[in-house]
Amino acid sequence: MEVIERAIKEGRKILSEYEAKLLLNQYSIPTAREVFVRDRNELKDAGQTIGFPMVMKGCSPEITHKTEQGLIITDIRNENEASEAFDEIYEKIKHFKDAGVLVQEMVKGKRELMVGMIRDPQFGPSVMFGLGGIFTEILRDVSFRVAPLDVKEAMDMMMEIGAKKILDPVRGMPAVDIEKLAELIVNVGKIGLENEHIKEMDINPLIISGSTPIAVDALIVLDSA
Repeated sequence: MEVIERAIKEGRKILSEYEAKLLLNQYSIPTAREVFVRDRNELKDAGQTIGFPMVMKGCSPEITHKTEQGLIITDIRNENEASEAFDEIYEKIKHFKDAGVLVQEMVKGKRELMVGMIRDPQFGPSVMFGLGGIFTEILRDVSFRVAPLDVKEAMDMMMEIGAKKILDPVRGMPAVDIEKLAELIVNVGKIGLENEHIKEMDINPLIISGSTPIAVDALIVLDSA
């Protein structure tokens, strides 16, 4: 893949969030609509494309923990707020390599999941599925399969987590489209199989918007080759 080849050529071990999502899109994994901008002129065009409310994030291959660094601003509702948010974020990241700001649609959904991949030295790409957001590290409610996996195995993974009822209709929210979710899990396995330089991948959060899973953030770590 072009983004991976470019990163390796530049001696990088991490793809930016924007680059990671370009790769996800090539495998039909739904992602939040977003535009990468570097200045106020691009910001104005991006605002017209994405619309309000929106989210802004600092973006660079050298940035991994955006929340801890105060590089995410949500619920931006007009052009003035957008300009202020852009200036605030860009001032913090301008010294990073290939720095810019992601202007992203504000995906609505109360349920957060995660899908990831880690390359095991013995078994190869292993796919994981579980609760997302802050609960990933707190509860560690996840299931694993070695790639390649099929839709049935992906469905089985969903049923193995303790919080599997989150996939059902709950508090006025519809059931998760488990067919789309299963396809997404299978495709994460394909990414690991077809891109040998990917060491780790983390889609978190994967927000359920209505019934549809949408990748809102993604991290891809490369090996040292």
